Amino acid sequence: MCTDLLRPAGPQPAATPRRLHRALALGAASAALLCGTAAPAAAAGSPGQKIADALRRSPVYVDPSLASAVDAGQQRELAAQIQRTRLPIRVALVPLVEGDSWGGKPEQLAEVVHDRMGGGPAILVTLGEYPEDISAREWPSDAHQAFHAAASVYFQKDMKGAGPAKRVARAIDIIKAGNGDAVYARATADLDAPKPTPDPAGAADAKAASGPGSPVVRLLSLVVGPVLLLAAVGLLLRRRSRLRDLSTPFALPRSVFAAARHSDEAGVRDRAAEEVVRLGEEARGAQGEPAAVERALDAYAAAGTVLDRARGVPDLAGVFALVAEGRAALSGAAAALPPCFFHPLHGPAVRRIPWRPLGRREQLRVAACETCLRAIRTRRAPEVLTDRRDGHPVPYFEVPAEDSLWAATGYGSLLHGPDDSLAARVQRGDFTRSRD
Repeated sequence: MCTDLLRPAGPQPAATPRRLHRALALGAASAALLCGTAAPAAAAGSPGQKIADALRRSPVYVDPSLASAVDAGQQRELAAQIQRTRLPIRVALVPLVEGDSWGGKPEQLAEVVHDRMGGGPAILVTLGEYPEDISAREWPSDAHQAFHAAASVYFQKDMKGAGPAKRVARAIDIIKAGNGDAVYARATADLDAPKPTPDPAGAADAKAASGPGSPVVRLLSLVVGPVLLLAAVGLLLRRRSRLRDLSTPFALPRSVFAAARHSDEAGVRDRAAEEVVRLGEEARGAQGEPAAVERALDAYAAAGTVLDRARGVPDLAGVFALVAEGRAALSGAAAALPPCFFHPLHGPAVRRIPWRPLGRREQLRVAACETCLRAIRTRRAPEVLTDRRDGHPVPYFEVPAEDSLWAATGYGSLLHGPDDSLAARVQRGDFTRSRD
């Protein structure tokens, strides 16, 4: 590679032999110098190494572009706070944008800096991927519940509009307390809580009582308000019903998924076996289009194959996905959504959403259930089904596709068009090859 430095970049003017010899000698010396020093210099000057070196001198590093947001006095206060915790906390406040050295991802920044610092137990607090958000990563994972400790700050009402220094300080306090999971649960509890039903009639009465108004206006408020409210509620219910009709026709009841999800592996296996038997009965007794019945029978046979050779919950979740595929065929719903990509035991998906796997540039469109959809919209990590790789639990989709039919297909989310199916892939041996 270093010899490339001696090659002319384009057409060169003619030179005398003596001048050419001198130029080549000078070029060779320069190339040797560059080849001996360029790589170490590049490593030493890399952004990750620069931050790591700074964190060896002080537990707080602030990028110069953020110096006005976190001034020197605030940096000293954070450093003193970290020292009092007696925990291996480091703070690296660096602006994150798409296309930067970290791909705009706080977890990538944390991994690089942790590696440059030599690894070992550590907690690294950074800015988050979104405005007014911060992130934390720790090694070993979840030792101090740092991830949720940092994530909870975004949802705490008294932190709205607070600067990065105050938000980081709050996260450090929660990390020190070691109860980040509980704090996060409290901070996000109202996200799923039903909102109080507005009372237009009461509002109209209050308005009338506080100022002049004609009896006709008050009467109209009493009558029209509830009517509009009922119309809005009816519209919402019809919309939800339409979504369910489009996405989960003839699919497994949610109660089946819920019961399986909260069982141990033996319980999941029993539930899966029951649903396979039921699908077979429904397919054999179906009076629909022959091609659809055949697809359902193929799904039934494939589900039986997977059930017989299932090694754990990820395979058993595949059985449920195949049963759902068979029932969708019986219903004639060619556009039915597969189970939730993130955790198929959550049950049927409600829509597809864009999603980009960590460390990859391409964006996928995956099917998500209501729970995971709500988590992603509120910038929470959805619950993910895990598999084992090299003896460690990992998200099932991080297993190499050649070793897992479920990673390759996302339980149906990543199939290639209407002619592709889980049943067809099982039939051609994709599942059994990954088991051997």
